[in-house]
This record gives sequence, C-alpha cells and structure tokens, in this order.
Amino acid sequence: MAQVLIACALVAVTSASAAAATRVDRVVVVMRHGIRAPIVGEAPEGTRTGDPWPSWPVPAEHLTPHGARALEVLGRSDRAWFAKLGVLPAQGCPASGQVRIWTNTAERTIASGEAFAEGLAPGCGLPVGHLAASEVDPLFEPLRAGVAPFDPAAAIASINAHTGGVDRLAARLKPQLEELDRVLGCGAPTGCQPEHPSGVKPSGDGRGVDLSGPIRDASGTAQVLLLQYVEGLSPSPPRWRAVEPGALKRLGALHAALFNVFTRPPYMTARQAGPLARRVREALAAPTTGVDVFVGHDTNVTALGAALGAPLSAPGYATGDVPPGGALVFLRLVDDAGRRWIEVRYQTQSPQALRRARDAVSRPAIAVWGRRVLSLDAFDRRLSDAVRTDASPSR
Repeated sequence: MAQVLIACALVAVTSASAAAATRVDRVVVVMRHGIRAPIVGEAPEGTRTGDPWPSWPVPAEHLTPHGARALEVLGRSDRAWFAKLGVLPAQGCPASGQVRIWTNTAERTIASGEAFAEGLAPGCGLPVGHLAASEVDPLFEPLRAGVAPFDPAAAIASINAHTGGVDRLAARLKPQLEELDRVLGCGAPTGCQPEHPSGVKPSGDGRGVDLSGPIRDASGTAQVLLLQYVEGLSPSPPRWRAVEPGALKRLGALHAALFNVFTRPPYMTARQAGPLARRVREALAAPTTGVDVFVGHDTNVTALGAALGAPLSAPGYATGDVPPGGALVFLRLVDDAGRRWIEVRYQTQSPQALRRARDAVSRPAIAVWGRRVLSLDAFDRRLSDAVRTDASPSR
C-alpha cells in the first residue's frame, strides 16, 4: 500500500509541475512519407481480384501528385499550429536553421519532405537534407545498414514471445483475412490470396528476419487497398465498391500485424528505433528554439512508438497502422522556473481527409510509458533504456 501511495504522489507531483509549463520552445517530428504508388510485389503474386488493379500516375513507390498536395496541406496546418505554440513566426520565412528537415534516400521520402516544406514555409526554399540515393541511412534503415549487433535467433525468440508465434498471429486475424477475400472479390471458393505457411527465419544476410505466410501476404494487399482509397482511385463505380473506410479500418489490422513482427518485439524495437531515437533525444536537448522534421517510413514511426510504449491509435485506422503522413510529434515545454518537459502527440489525417486533401488533422496527446508528460531528463533516460542493444530493454 505504501508503494502505491508513493507512486500516486509522484504522478501528482509530475502533473502539477508540468501544469506550470508556460510555452513550447522546441518541436521534433518523426513522419511517415505521403501517399505513394504501391511497391512492386506489395500485393503478392498470386493475389486474385474481381476488378483489375487501377493504374497509378507515377512509377512504383513514388509519391503521387495528390500525395504531395496532401502534405502541403499538412505543412500549412502545422505552420499555423507551430506559430500558435510560439516556435515559428506566423508569416514569412523562418530564420536560417530554425527548421531542419532530414529524409531517407527513397524518392517518396525526399519528395514528401519537399512537399511538407513548401506547405510549412511557402516560397522559402527550406533545405531538405538526405544522403545520396546509393547510400543506406542508418537513421531510417538501421538493420540494412548493420549499425547494431543482430542475433537472428534472439530476434525470432523475441518475436515469438511477443506474438505467441506467427501462426497464432495469423489465426487471430482470420476474420480480417476472410474479409480481405470478400473485398478482393475474385469469387474463388478457395479464396483470393496466395497460400503460404506461416514462418519467420533469418534473412539471407543475417541482418534481419524474413516473414512468410498469410500476414506477410495480406499486409501488403491491405496497404495497397488503403493507398488506392486515399489516392482517390477506388471505389470507382462500378469497380472496387467494397473499398470503403469501415472495411479499410478493419483490414488495417493486417498491415499493423506486420509490425508485431518487425518493430514491436523488444529485441526488434531496440534495433529498429535505436539510431532515430538517439537523434530525437539530441534534438530535444538542443539549446535553441526550432523544429526538426525526420521523414521516413511506417517502420520508423511504429518502432519509435513501441519504444515509447504507445499503441498509436488514430481515427479511421486500425491500432498500430500508421497512415501516410502520420507522425509522432515531440513538444519540449518550459515552465517559469526553466524546467523542461516532454509531451508527445500522434498526428494523423483520416482516410477521408487524405482522399480530399483537406486541412483536418488529429493531434491528440498520447501517453508514453503510462504518462502524458515527463521531465526531459526522465524522458531521455526511458527512451535511452528502451533502445539499448547491449542488454534486453527493460519495460
């Protein structure tokens, strides 16, 4: 009982202290790229459909013009918000170095950073930094870059402990897999998706793991259906009539399940989130006022969310399914005594808002490790611990 009372007292003290915060002086954004064309093979070979897949206006994996417009709208919305917070001026160009944008090397991430920058500061030519296309950026692709020790056996053990085994993970999602067959509408009595046994094994280079089976196959198809909808390609009467927001939210659980393998098990979290988490910590500790934006992938946002102990729920999406443009936003608050605190927001646009490129943005504060606000020092220690690779992260 004494321990419970002490814990409650600590929460009350933290909340009371944070309530004295008077301003936000720094913002860090970790964002998924915008609406893109499907990746080659994302809906796997052998997937059957009742209607032909729609044509896209750009090459595979590229940001679409509509996706760029949606990000410009998001950038304008964020500019108004940041100005209200006091970290950017309401009009005109930010001072040199006041906004820093860094993206991964893929076309869709660079183009997303550029579109967001144009919305955030129109006509200002904000620089968007990134490595050369031939390089692997460890901030966004740490496993491929090989920047942390990786033991495939330990990774698979962590995945199995987290999921109960990938075969059981697939079994829990049987209703969504059956609904995906109905949405695909191929009419085959055996279903519309390829049939592969569930399994997880070390990747060929030993730097990751490979997943096979229903979740691997269906996750990509579910994501393609979402991308079709937010791009405005379906439903397109009389085709793809079953692609509607309610179904997409339910099917999004299949895409979210992918991250129960690749980013949410603690062993995977530490390695997938580690480099970007360190950069976020550095940005939040910077002595100056400003905004840092990192544009990567859903794996980056989900891994960082897992490190924070946050489930990432948003209107219109399955829990854990990060939409195009979805972002974790870190606010550094300063109180009258100069003490610094961290609050985290989860920023998203609904499928309907993305489809129409509307300024309708959700930014609720989310609990991290069970707290809505933490001191900067406590936040830094907890995030550092969550991405340690020299020992099992504590929870």
